[in-house]
Amino acid sequence: MKYENLMYEKDEGIAKITINRPKVMNALSPAVLSEIKAALQEASKDDDVRVVVLTGAGRAYSAGADLLSLEDRKLEGGAIGPILDDPGRDVIDTIQTIPKVVIAMINGYCLTGALEISLACDLIIASEEAKFGDTHTRWGLRPSWGMSQRLPRTLGLLKAKELSFTAETITAQEAERIGLVNMTVPAEKLEGTVQELARKIMANSLETIAAYKYLYNRGMRDSLEKGLELESKSKFVITDTDERLEKFRKKH
Repeated sequence: MKYENLMYEKDEGIAKITINRPKVMNALSPAVLSEIKAALQEASKDDDVRVVVLTGAGRAYSAGADLLSLEDRKLEGGAIGPILDDPGRDVIDTIQTIPKVVIAMINGYCLTGALEISLACDLIIASEEAKFGDTHTRWGLRPSWGMSQRLPRTLGLLKAKELSFTAETITAQEAERIGLVNMTVPAEKLEGTVQELARKIMANSLETIAAYKYLYNRGMRDSLEKGLELESKSKFVITDTDERLEKFRKKH
């Protein structure tokens, strides 16, 4: 598929989706969000793709929702409305439901709606030059892509409130310290680090990883008791168990 706002590349099992609107810091317009969803679905259906990487071109991962795309719309109750909410939620739902690992590779600014999308990803790796922030309160906007639910589940309630109430941006190092990202690395090592991580993932059973992804994402919606029941009763198609165990036996 041809994309106007993205670059889509495949190499050795990795599909890289790069938001390509650097002049507007990769702001997320309805068209961009629609293309991200389509690219994720393309990667999901491609048997050659085993890990998906989402990133941005230039100095930003993404500055968040493209508020200019709202034109002169009146925003009632601080809601940006379905023109951005529907495609934004669709991207997040797609990230969480495709059976492949999605890594957010944060190369620069990651703000508000972009942070909401990153929180839906399976892993987050950041450049030391990256900046993170939730600026909903700065613009009088209410969260609508999951920030109020995913951020406290990731950071804890007190730290989530601090970030949202102050609308301040934090450094990548601080993001790592509070558990917002898996790791930070020098900018020149970001791509290589993500590729190395992807290779480690691809060395394991991708069907088992898909099962884990489902159990983690679905189980976090419920209590521990219900999550344990989900784990014990869920059934999955995992076809490489015998092959992997046989290799283990031969080594031992």
